[in-house]
Amino acid sequence: QVQLVESGGGLVQAGGSLRLSCAPSERTFSNYAMGWFRQAPGKEREGKEREFVAAISNGGSSTFYADSVKGRFTISRDNAKNTVYLQMNSLKPEDTAVYFCAAKLESRVRYYYIDRSEYDYWGQGTQVTVSS
Repeated sequence: QVQLVESGGGLVQAGGSLRLSCAPSERTFSNYAMGWFRQAPGKEREGKEREFVAAISNGGSSTFYADSVKGRFTISRDNAKNTVYLQMNSLKPEDTAVYFCAAKLESRVRYYYIDRSEYDYWGQGTQVTVSS
């Protein structure tokens, strides 16, 4: 069982930046494609699924972003440090959500996943609040 621990969330003003980190317990981190998802306040009660934000392949050579964050967010990973990051710039109030890190066992390079059902493991989430 892989455990994922997110950190770096907090309260920031619109236009500001935050960097989220996710540190899996798995030593063979480089065998996992990683993703970030988010769930806005109240969306869980509405039955809406977590929204895809960004994904990265196991080696970091391929990335993909949701249109809503493209050009503002950057996903990256440091396999030597067993950590995946989400750099969030030019934050907007609509970015307010709980952000979740996810991992999928994937040995093929350049593969990433945007469907939440593809992922094998999830973190507990970290709150990001953007004030206007």
